[in-house]
Amino acid sequence: MTIRRRSLLSAAGAGLALAGLPLARARAESDITAQLAGYMAGAGVAKLPDEVVTACKLHVLDTFGAMVSGSRLRPGEDAIAYVKSLGGNPEATVVGTELRTNVVEAALANAMCAHSDETDDFEASTKAHPGSSTVPAALAMAEWQGRDGANFIRGVTLGYDLGCRLILALGQASVRGHHRSAEGTSSTFCALGGAAVPAGLNEMQMRYAISYASQQVSGLWSWVEDSQHIEKSFDFSGMGARNGVMAVSMVKSGMTGVSDVLDTQHNLFAAISLAPQPELMVAGLGKDFYITKTSIKAYSVGYPIQSVIDAMLKLRKQYRLTPDNVKAIQVQLPTDAVGIVGASAMPDVNCPYIVAVALLKGRVSFKDADDFAQMRQPEIMAQIAKVTVVADEALMDPAAPRGAIVTVTTNDGQKFQHFTKYPPGTAENPMSPDDVADKARDLMGPVLGSQKTEALIKAIMQLETLKDIRQLRGLITA
Repeated sequence: MTIRRRSLLSAAGAGLALAGLPLARARAESDITAQLAGYMAGAGVAKLPDEVVTACKLHVLDTFGAMVSGSRLRPGEDAIAYVKSLGGNPEATVVGTELRTNVVEAALANAMCAHSDETDDFEASTKAHPGSSTVPAALAMAEWQGRDGANFIRGVTLGYDLGCRLILALGQASVRGHHRSAEGTSSTFCALGGAAVPAGLNEMQMRYAISYASQQVSGLWSWVEDSQHIEKSFDFSGMGARNGVMAVSMVKSGMTGVSDVLDTQHNLFAAISLAPQPELMVAGLGKDFYITKTSIKAYSVGYPIQSVIDAMLKLRKQYRLTPDNVKAIQVQLPTDAVGIVGASAMPDVNCPYIVAVALLKGRVSFKDADDFAQMRQPEIMAQIAKVTVVADEALMDPAAPRGAIVTVTTNDGQKFQHFTKYPPGTAENPMSPDDVADKARDLMGPVLGSQKTEALIKAIMQLETLKDIRQLRGLITA
C-alpha cells in the first residue's frame, strides 16, 4: 500500500494535537511555504526600520543608474527592441525610452538593461545580484497597480530577502556545484518578492505565486560562455524579472496552483540541492534584511574585480607606478572567482584588462569597462601581458568572500603588495549616500540629461513620500 504524504502529515498532526501541541502551531513550525507566504502577505503593511528604508532607497537609486545606462548598451537595446516588437498593453514604462508595454515585458526589458553592464549590486555571501531583477519587477508591478513609494520600498526589500535566502536554503556550494549559477537561480525569487507586494496578493495567492516561481527557477552556469553580455543579462536579471512578475500576475488574474511547493515531496529544495536547509528560507525574516547586507559597486565591473581595482589604484598612487616602471602584476583571487574573471571575453569581467586600464589611466570609468575595442589596443594589450591571475585558497573567507591581493614587481626588482579585504561599497566599507548619487549621475546623466537626473535622484531619496510610483514616469524616459 502506498501511503500518501498528506495522509502521513495529517496523522502526525493529529498525534501532535493529542499530545497537547495545537495543530496550527505544529504546521506553522514545519511548513516553510506557509511561513513564507504568511510573511509575504503581511509585507505590504509591515513597518520597516529606518536604516532598512535608507538602504533600500540607495539600492533603488543604484539600480536605476544601472537600468538607465544599460538602456544604451547592446543587451539593453536588444531587449528593448524585442519587447517593442511584441506590442502589448501600456501598463509599465521601459526605462530610458518612451515605450510602455505590458507588465511582464517591461520587467524583462528593464532587468536586462540593469545588467547590461556590471554596475548592479551584489550580495557577497550568496553571490546573488538582487537589485537587477528585484527593482525592475517591483517597478513594473507598482506602476501597473498605481502603488505609492512606501509600498514599492516594501516590495523591493522583500525581493532582496527572498532571492538571497533561497541560495542560503539551497546551499551556495551545492547550487554552483551542479551547473547552476547563484545569480540566475536567485533572480526569480528576487522578482517574486518585488512584484508580490505591489500586486497585493493574499496568503493563499502568495502560496500559488511561490509555486509558479519555483517551476521557473533555472540558472544554468552556461552564461560564462557568453561573449557579448547579452544572454548573461537575461540569465542574471531579465529571466528572473520576467519569471517573478509572470508568476505574480498569473495568480493575480485568478489562477490557482500548488499550495505547498516548498514542502511537498517534489519540492524546490530537493529538486535543486543535495543538502538543502529549508529552514534558512524563513530564518530571520522581519529581523535580518538582506538589502542592508548587499554591496553597491564602486566600479562598473564584475564583483570579483572590485577589490582588485581598489588595491591596484592604491599601489599606483603610493608608489608612483607607471607602465614604464612596472614589470609584472600578480592578482590573487578566491578560487571560485578565477574562472569568472580570469580571462573573460567581456571587458567588464576581464581582470587583466581592468588592471591594465587602472595602471595606464589611474581610474576605471564606465566607458572603459565596456570598451571592447580598447581591450584590443596594442597599448592595453602590452599591459595585459604583465598580469597574472592566480587562485588563492586562503582568500576563500566566508566573512570576506571577495578580497584580493595585488603584488606589483617593478623593473628594478622591487615588490609592492596590497590586500583589499573589503572593497568599497560593502557593509564593512560602505559608500556614502553622496558617493552613490555621484555614481548615479555619471550613469544616468548622458541618457536623461542633468535636469532629469537630479530630479530623479531627489525623488528616489524621498521615495517613501511618493503618492504614486507613476510620478517617476516623466523622469525615466528619454
